[in-house]
Amino acid sequence: MALQEKDLLRAYRLMSTIRQFEPRVDTEFQQGNIPGFVHDYSGQEAVATGACMHLTKDDYVGSTHRGHGHCIAKVCDIKGMMAEIMGRSTGLCRGKGGSMHIADINQGMLGANAIVGGAPPLAIGAALSAKTLGTKNVSLSFTGDGGSNQGTVFESMNLAVVLQLPTIFMFENNGYGEHTAAKYAVGSGDIAGRAAGFGMPAKRVDGLDFFAVYDAVGEAVERARSGGGPSAIEASAVRFGGHFIGDPQLYRGEGEHERNRRDNDCIKIFSKKVISEKMLKKSQLNSVDKEIAQLIDTAVEEGLSAPWPSAEELLTDVYSNY
Repeated sequence: MALQEKDLLRAYRLMSTIRQFEPRVDTEFQQGNIPGFVHDYSGQEAVATGACMHLTKDDYVGSTHRGHGHCIAKVCDIKGMMAEIMGRSTGLCRGKGGSMHIADINQGMLGANAIVGGAPPLAIGAALSAKTLGTKNVSLSFTGDGGSNQGTVFESMNLAVVLQLPTIFMFENNGYGEHTAAKYAVGSGDIAGRAAGFGMPAKRVDGLDFFAVYDAVGEAVERARSGGGPSAIEASAVRFGGHFIGDPQLYRGEGEHERNRRDNDCIKIFSKKVISEKMLKKSQLNSVDKEIAQLIDTAVEEGLSAPWPSAEELLTDVYSNY
């Protein structure tokens, strides 16, 4: 799919925002400014960006416990995100969701999810609603290689095929489900092939290649919008960090970190391609990086100065009355 300069800059802006946002969250967490656990998305930026660039504000995304990148790619407010992760009342969920439950329904972001394999059931619910109402909207669920083994995921894929729902199952295979290698835990060794067994188109793509992800998701979204039903995509990626911040990562192979940072950096791969093929200039990318750095600095400053939720709010926003 042909991309114009403005599209390429948008893609780089989203990936750069994720890449700069995550280490800053890491820093604030280690300084005691963020409660709970944090799961870093660094290294997988091309997957979230390549997928979400096809979605409108009215399309829905279901996320994982490693959800900051998905939120950013779905254009959630950066300042609201940082405040939410810090547990402040100015956050997207008024400080009550935190990192693993951050959501913004107004942006079609159904939320990060601490339940492994929890996004597909939510996404097919959103897809069923879209099909019933005839809105032409689609949903997309993100699931890791570990979550791909869950029964909830299998049931969701089966129901999506039976009802021909406008949904896309995006499996981010970063090689590890928590501390267990996907090579061991995924019996078939082929997440996309397993998904195809449910009766839907499925393919594997290089998750380090933004353009490969963008093309594959574009095809799947077009199929879903036109009534062609669900699709599945397995994107192979790398997780730069551990399962969570503080994970000693003793399960990693010798030199794995260094190789990933050197050879498997999706942003470096993207930058090299667009510069060498004269699609963008290095100065344009540098300008974006600087802009994003300033935005994140401001988000941290405002988050740290924002108030905590009051005790009176403890039982509000728990249930919705219909």
